[in-house]
Amino acid sequence: MPDVKISIGGRDFEVACAEGEEHYLKSAAAMLDAEAQTMLTQIRHLTESRMLLMSGLLLADKTAGLDDSLKLAERKIAALETELAEARAAAGGVPASVSDTMSELAARAEAIADQVDRKQG
Repeated sequence: MPDVKISIGGRDFEVACAEGEEHYLKSAAAMLDAEAQTMLTQIRHLTESRMLLMSGLLLADKTAGLDDSLKLAERKIAALETELAEARAAAGGVPASVSDTMSELAARAEAIADQVDRKQG
């Protein structure tokens, strides 16, 4: 198990992680450090435990917001997939917009064919 040196809020820590997970640990530490740096600019003298607690809480709050956004997006995607499936079923497997476009193209092709027939005749 490798030990990784990370820096959070200007303080260094040695942390062990699973082999091959060093990149993920460093990435997570960088996010925590960014929050800690923000805290330190607002409150100069923070104990190590308070800095880590507040930084962790800020990250948890951001994560909760992203989780809420993800769940909303997943619900919208599910609703759109249902709507698309219903449209395909109603159009015999082809979305209504595609059927409409194909009908327009067929009408245009017939009009062009009529013009060609008239010019030849």
